Amino acid sequence: MLSGIARQWMLFRLACQMLTRFPAARGIDYAPALDAAAVRYYPAVGILVGLAGGAIFAASYGLFGPFSAAVLALAATALLTGAMHEDGLADTADGIGGGRTAERALEIMRDSRIGVYGVLALGLILAVRVFAVAGVPPWTGFAVLIAAHGLSRWSVVIVIATAGYVRSSGTASPVSGPVSQVSHLAAGGAALACLLLVGLAASPLAAFGALGGLVCGHVAIRAFFQPKLKGYTGDTLGATQQVSEVGAYLGLLACL
Repeated sequence: MLSGIARQWMLFRLACQMLTRFPAARGIDYAPALDAAAVRYYPAVGILVGLAGGAIFAASYGLFGPFSAAVLALAATALLTGAMHEDGLADTADGIGGGRTAERALEIMRDSRIGVYGVLALGLILAVRVFAVAGVPPWTGFAVLIAAHGLSRWSVVIVIATAGYVRSSGTASPVSGPVSQVSHLAAGGAALACLLLVGLAASPLAAFGALGGLVCGHVAIRAFFQPKLKGYTGDTLGATQQVSEVGAYLGLLACL
């Protein structure tokens, strides 16, 4: 029987393996219930991804200017995650945009090829992310990247907790179980820490703006995919992360 600390460390490693390219869960005796419990650490993993991007942004800002620094930071976060969230956004755009029915949308989303809707969604989201991050000073950007990545993974946890998984199997099926109260508290605590960081680095108003933008992004992307699918897939979780992250950036910028 694992101790409490050892179990939490194991769940954190599983969350890292699910959301990044790192094989952090090697040696763990796998069980689907563990993946479901590991969602509590999704925002914490997002914080680490954002920390890497933020460090690159702050370090390269003076050398290359804001736009190049923003591109490098976002490239780093995409490399760390294997661009899984960007891929999910593109697949979601293709499926919802091109599928007349839920069944057809799900079929399109399984296709590894990218279509016009996916290209357009990726181009727009990347452009907005670059311009938004480039629009803040280096140390504010450092904090904002950390916070936006953490908050956007919290947005993913909320989708898992409040909607049903619509496939019989798939990438997100292991995490589709109920989200426990402990998981809500852990994920929400990490999200609160992100908001406090923004408040300290920028202002309390900026933190409020980031939260408001996050909520708007969360609501908007769910209004896009949920009426047709009546639930979520792994791809739509990636889309949720991307749009929520952009919402947090834009909300913060509006309040600076």
